[in-house]
Amino acid sequence: MTGEPPPPRSALTLRIVLAAFGVALFVAAAVLAVVYDLPTGWVIVFGVFAVVALVDLVIVARRKRSENG
Repeated sequence: MTGEPPPPRSALTLRIVLAAFGVALFVAAAVLAVVYDLPTGWVIVFGVFAVVALVDLVIVARRKRSENG
């Protein structure tokens, strides 16, 4: 034992979980906005947020895979 602290752990798993939650949340919000006949702007905003969360999910998953690989 050298007394050194363990190497820092990545928070990528948490980011994957949060991004997946964001995708699910904003897709559901967009669908409900259509069902409840909200203005088109809301549907577009929810859709854009869902796409941003999906892109984040893909980027973080690739980074995690390369970190472990």
